Amino acid sequence: MKRDSPQLHLAGHSVRELPLRFRSAAEDGEAQARMVGILSLPAAPGPRGILIVTGGPQYRAGSHRQFVLLARALAAQGWPVLRFDLRGMGDSEGSARDYRAAGPDIAAALAQFFDAVPTLREVALWGLCDGATAAACHAPRDARVHALILLNPWVRSSAGLARATLRHYYWPRLLQGAFWRKLAGGGVRMGASLASLRQVAAATQGQKQTQEDDAPAPALLRALTQFQGKVLLILSGDDLGAREWQTLLHGDGAWRAVAARAQWTQAQVDGANHTFASAAWRGEVEQLCARWLQSW
Repeated sequence: MKRDSPQLHLAGHSVRELPLRFRSAAEDGEAQARMVGILSLPAAPGPRGILIVTGGPQYRAGSHRQFVLLARALAAQGWPVLRFDLRGMGDSEGSARDYRAAGPDIAAALAQFFDAVPTLREVALWGLCDGATAAACHAPRDARVHALILLNPWVRSSAGLARATLRHYYWPRLLQGAFWRKLAGGGVRMGASLASLRQVAAATQGQKQTQEDDAPAPALLRALTQFQGKVLLILSGDDLGAREWQTLLHGDGAWRAVAARAQWTQAQVDGANHTFASAAWRGEVEQLCARWLQSW
């Protein structure tokens, strides 16, 4: 269902927003669950669009309205953008599910997107955290997806988190003069700190297989290896999830090979937290996305 809404005027450009209702492409017991999306439409939409895939306990607005503002900013520059609620989130019906079950909902949103924008020929999936992982895992199976924009992809595992913590927290602290001054002044509980360090170090030496079966990294690596489209990876400068990604690259040649391909572009927003919470960080993300979309 489509219904007209007032036009927005952003930086001299007209953007129209339309509410959309559609059903998931799932074949489970909630296949008839109705889903809700918002289409941000430029005055003259071109052949390329952006589908924002939400992740975690989020709905289509995003943390600090990030998805709303991003969609409008990109639409003002000519790209139609659809953001939507996965089943069980926001205004969509059904029960909540995690990123591993998002594929049918993404497929349904893409079908609605192409139906609502007749000029559309290709789409870039945009995702943050496990939304990025869900988008990447769906991409190789869908010929409509030509590109991915991934922000701090979710690659969490117990061992991976421990390695990232050791590499990016404990070792740098040992090189800081402030740490040693605090230690000398009795401001560090040495016994507790050593116990914590030993626990983290032990976790890096391997976990039971049952604990790692649900880790997203293997499935994400397979999907990214299969996907032949363009990829823009944006990492936060101050986020443990981004550091986990970097630790994967540091320790695994297969990951480095994927990230080194010619169709990959990587950028970092210095100082940014996981959700790019400030206006400056959000603006930098918008600019990175726009410049990259204009480059091909």
